[in-house]
Amino acid sequence: MKAIRRLTVRPVLPDPLRPLSDLARNLRWSWHPETRDLFQSVDPECWTASGRDPVRLLGTVPPARLAELAEDRRFLRRLTAVADDLDHYMSGERWYQAQSGRLPAAVAYFSPEFGITAALPQYSGGLGILAGDHLKAASDLGVPLVGVGLLYRHGYFRQSLSRDGWQQEHYPVLDPHELPLAPLKEADGTPAHVALALPGGRELRARVWLAQVGRVPLLLLDSDVEENDPGERGVTDRLYGGGSEHRLLQEMLLGIGGVRAVRTYCRLTGHAAPEVFHTNEGHAGFLGLERIAELCDEGLEFGAALEAVRAGTVFTTHTPVPAGIDRFDRELVGRHFGPDSELPRIDVERVLRLGMETYPGGEPNLFNMAVMGLRLAQRANGVSLLHGGVSRGMFAGLWPGFDAEEVPITSVTNGVHAPTWVAPEVFRLGARQIGVQRAEDALAVGGSDRWDSVADIPDQDIWELRRTLRAQLVEEVRERLRASWRQRGAGTAELGWIDDALDPDVLTIGFARRVPSYKRLTLMLRDRDRLMELLLHPERPIQIVVAGKAHPADDGGKRLVQELVRFADDPRVRHRIVFLPDYGMAMAQKLYPGCDIWLNNPLRPLEACGTSGMKAALNGCLNLSVLDGWWDEWYQPDFGWAIPTADGAGTDPDRRDAIEANALYDLLEQRITPRFYERGASGLPDRWLEMVRRTLSLLGPKVLAGRMVREYVERLYAPAAEAHRAMDPDSARGLAEWKARVRAAWPGVSVDHVETSAASASAELGTTLGLRVRVKLGDLAPEDVEVQAVSGRVDSEDRITDAAKVPLKPVGGPDLEGRWVYEGPLALDRTGPFGYTVRVLPAHRLLASGVETGLVAVPSGDLVEAAGLLMR
Repeated sequence: MKAIRRLTVRPVLPDPLRPLSDLARNLRWSWHPETRDLFQSVDPECWTASGRDPVRLLGTVPPARLAELAEDRRFLRRLTAVADDLDHYMSGERWYQAQSGRLPAAVAYFSPEFGITAALPQYSGGLGILAGDHLKAASDLGVPLVGVGLLYRHGYFRQSLSRDGWQQEHYPVLDPHELPLAPLKEADGTPAHVALALPGGRELRARVWLAQVGRVPLLLLDSDVEENDPGERGVTDRLYGGGSEHRLLQEMLLGIGGVRAVRTYCRLTGHAAPEVFHTNEGHAGFLGLERIAELCDEGLEFGAALEAVRAGTVFTTHTPVPAGIDRFDRELVGRHFGPDSELPRIDVERVLRLGMETYPGGEPNLFNMAVMGLRLAQRANGVSLLHGGVSRGMFAGLWPGFDAEEVPITSVTNGVHAPTWVAPEVFRLGARQIGVQRAEDALAVGGSDRWDSVADIPDQDIWELRRTLRAQLVEEVRERLRASWRQRGAGTAELGWIDDALDPDVLTIGFARRVPSYKRLTLMLRDRDRLMELLLHPERPIQIVVAGKAHPADDGGKRLVQELVRFADDPRVRHRIVFLPDYGMAMAQKLYPGCDIWLNNPLRPLEACGTSGMKAALNGCLNLSVLDGWWDEWYQPDFGWAIPTADGAGTDPDRRDAIEANALYDLLEQRITPRFYERGASGLPDRWLEMVRRTLSLLGPKVLAGRMVREYVERLYAPAAEAHRAMDPDSARGLAEWKARVRAAWPGVSVDHVETSAASASAELGTTLGLRVRVKLGDLAPEDVEVQAVSGRVDSEDRITDAAKVPLKPVGGPDLEGRWVYEGPLALDRTGPFGYTVRVLPAHRLLASGVETGLVAVPSGDLVEAAGLLMR
C-alpha cells in the first residue's frame, strides 16, 4: 500500500555520539577523508547502502549499533579527534585572515546551481560543480563567503536508457529533511521566509534552508511551502525546467529573494553584511535591482543607487554563445515589476533598460540577463583567457567605439577543488613524500608554481598507482553497466559478457560531460572502422568510458547519446567501449582517477573553460583535447596532446568534423598508444610516466580552485570592496550626476587637430616625437576627460595592435573657440609599421576604467587623412 504522508524519523544519538550529528551536517565531510572514514566505521554496510551520505547513514544504523559505539573508547577517541579538527578548521585563522590590506568583510556568491556532493543533488553540470568548488576553496582559504541558490525538489534529473538506447528522465522527490540541510529559523523558532510580490496581488513565499559548506553558509530558497498556491509551490521544482515565466520566477527568486535571504541570515546570526556581491552567470542578475531598491528606500535616487550597487558587484559570464544566455520577452518582464508587482518603487522602464539589447545586432524586444548583469556590475570576467577574449567580442556592442580587447571584461581561469577530486590513493602517495599537512595545504591553498616533490616518487610507485586506479574504475564500470542493462530489461543470462568488460591493463580513455551538440560526443564515431581497429588492436588496444546527460528538451542531444550507446552495444566492441548513464559527482570521482587519457573535442572556441580535464590531470591523467578553454592557455606537450582544429571561417561543419576526427585518430594511432605500451629498460613505460610526472608537478598547481579563489579575492573582490566603501551616498549622487552631465555634453566633444614633430613618414627606433592635439570639450572641463595618445604596430588594414596608451596634458587655457591644446611625447618603441591616433575619454576617480561609460571621441576621417598618422 502507498503511504498518504511521508515523515522523516530522526535517530536519537546517545550523548557520547552527539558530535556525529554536527559532523554529518557540515559538508566538509565530502572532502575530508578522516571524517568519511569515521562514518564508514560506524557501519560499513549501511555506509555503502546510504550512498556514503552521513545523514542517511545515521537514519539507518540500528540503535543497538549506536549503543555499542557509545561504549567503544577507541571509536570515541577518533570521534573526539575528528570533531576537534572540525572546530579548529571552523575557527582558526587561514590564508584570508593573514592577508594585509582591507579585504571585504563578506562576499555574497549567487549561483543557480551548486555541486557540493552527490548527497545534495542541486547541480546539472560544470556551472554547478564550479560553484561548489568555489565555496569549498573559499572555506579552505577562510574567505567570508555566503552562498545563495535555490533548493530544487527534483534536482536536475536522473538518467537511464531504454532498451534501444534512448535517454529517459526520472525526477525523484527530494525531502529537505533527509538532506544535509537545516531550516534557517527566526528567534522565536519559526522557519525564516522571504516573499516576492506577483501580479494580481499574489505572493511567492520561500523558506530558507542552510547547508554548511565548511566555513561557508549556503542559503537555498524553497518555494514548496503551504502558504503558496500550487503554481508558486512549483517554482523551485526542477533545475532548468519549465517555460519562460517559470524560469523568470526562478531567477527573480534567486536574485531578489536571495538578497532578502542574505539580509535575514545576517540579522539572525550576526554574520557580517556582504560588501561584494558576486553573480555567477546571469541567472541571479536581479540581485542588483533589489539592492538598488534597498538604497532607494534609504533616500538615494535611482541613478545614484545604481552607481553604488555597481561598485560592489562582480559578474562572471560562463557562456561563449548568445544562445546560452537566458532572454525573456520584454512584456513578460515588465508585467512582473512595477506598482502591482515586485519592486513597486522603481519605474518599470528603468528596469527594462538595464536588460534590453539596445546595440547593433541586438533584439530590442528581448530582456537579456547577461546584459543586465554587465550593466549592474563594475567588474566582470570570463572563465579562461580565451573565453575572456570571446566574451569581449560577444558583448562589444555594449561599448561602441572601442576595440573588443578594451571591453572591460577580464578573465579568471577556473580551477577545481583538489581535496574533492583527488583520489585518496593519489593523496596518500603525495603525503608519503611531504607529509599529510603539507600535502593538504598544497591541494587546498596552493600558492607554489610547481610541486617539485613529485620528481622524487619512484616510477614503479606511480605506475602501480595508475594500475590500481584503473582496476578500481573497471570494477565500478562493470557494476554500473550491470545495473544499467538490468534497467534496460536484460536478464541475467544476457549479462555474462560484463565480467570481461574493460581490462585494467589497457589504455583507458574517458569522455564525460553534458551533451550539447558543440561538445561533439560522437566525433569519435566519425570513422567507425578506424575506431574499431583502435579498440581491438592486438598489441595496443584502447578502451573508452563515456558518460553524459542531454538536456530533457534537447532531442538532438538525446540522438547523440543513442548513437553512442548503439555503437557501444555492438557485441564486437562492448567489452572495449561503454556508456554509463546518470553521470554525476559520485561517478566522476571514480572516473577521473581511473582514466589514462581525458578526451575533450568541442567546437573551438565554444568551451568556456572545461574543468573536467583539470580534475583528471590532478590524478595523473593526461589530456587529449582541442585547444579550447583552459587547455588553450596551459597546454604544453609535456602535459598531453592538442587535437589540431579546422576552425577557419570558411570551413564547412561536416568537413571540419572529418578533419578533426582524422587528427584524433592519427594522434591515438601514431603517438599516444605507442607511448603507453612502449617499455623502457626498467620494464615500465618511461616516457609515459615522465608525462604523468610533469602533469602532476607543473600543471597540478595551476588548476587548483584555491588559486582561482585567491585571484578573485586579489583582482576582483578587494577592488570591488574598496569601490563599495568609496561610494557613500554623496559620492554615488556625485558620480550619477557627473555621468548624466557628461553624456549630455558628449556630442560637443571632438578632436580638431593632430600634429607631430615628425618630418617624414619614417623614423628610427627609440625616437621620441612631440605630439600636439587640439580638442573641443564643449560644456566639459579638462578634469572631466582624459586625452590619450594610442600607438603601436599596425596591421595590413592600419589597425593598431597591442596598443600603448599615454595620457596627454593640457597646455594653457581654452582659445577663443573653446578649444584646448594637449601635448605629450610619442615614443617609437617598436620597429616595423607603426601607427598612432588620439582619443578623448571621460575621466572620474570613481570609474573602474575610462572605457566604463562607453563614450569616446576620436579624430574624424578627414582629420586622419590630413594628419598622416601612419609611419612605415
